[in-house]
Amino acid sequence: MKDFLGVYLENWADWGPQIYAAIWVTLELTVVSFCIAVVLGMLLALGKLSPVRLSRALCTGYIEVARGVPALAILFLLYFGLVPLGIVFDAFTASAIGLGMSAAGYIAEVFRSGIEAIHKGQREAALSVGMTPMKTFRHIILPQAMRIILPPLLNMVIILLKDTSICSLISTEELMLRSKDLAMMSFLPMHLFLLAGVIYFFLAWPISMLTRRVDLMMQRGRRQTFSVR
Repeated sequence: MKDFLGVYLENWADWGPQIYAAIWVTLELTVVSFCIAVVLGMLLALGKLSPVRLSRALCTGYIEVARGVPALAILFLLYFGLVPLGIVFDAFTASAIGLGMSAAGYIAEVFRSGIEAIHKGQREAALSVGMTPMKTFRHIILPQAMRIILPPLLNMVIILLKDTSICSLISTEELMLRSKDLAMMSFLPMHLFLLAGVIYFFLAWPISMLTRRVDLMMQRGRRQTFSVR
């Protein structure tokens, strides 16, 4: 064990700066793809709940495709498949858009279920006192739905964080690609991939703890609300 850990001490001067840079790319990719997924997921959820039949059909179709097609296939399509059409993305942009498009299908269902969980009578009451549908959604429906939506959204951050590893297959310079390159140069794959796994865990673990805490707070808030009623 001492010899095994000694390898890290011997090589950290070379590995450290590259690993740190890759961690930042991984975190940036997670944040950007999550923002894309949330915005697109919200639009898809609203489209699926729309009274317009065409909107419901298109949004439902997108959600089913996004949930049924592997994220890697979307990444390959964006990075390689669009080149003959003259559309070229760099690796980071293709990764962020691809992961966001894939996750949007799941986040759309999270938003839809949260919105539908709110009693329709509240929307009808808000409209009856003169509020517009947009104000009703922003001030009445969405704040209450966030109690249901927030924990699954935080779980989605963890999923996206781990899914960034597949972006190494289109040469995005994130943690997994850097670990693979260092493993090939040093002939120490066990050390590098074990290190990558540990780093992913310590990046995801605080978010997991936050998710549990938020979930408990939301459940406590719902119990207090029901007790007041």
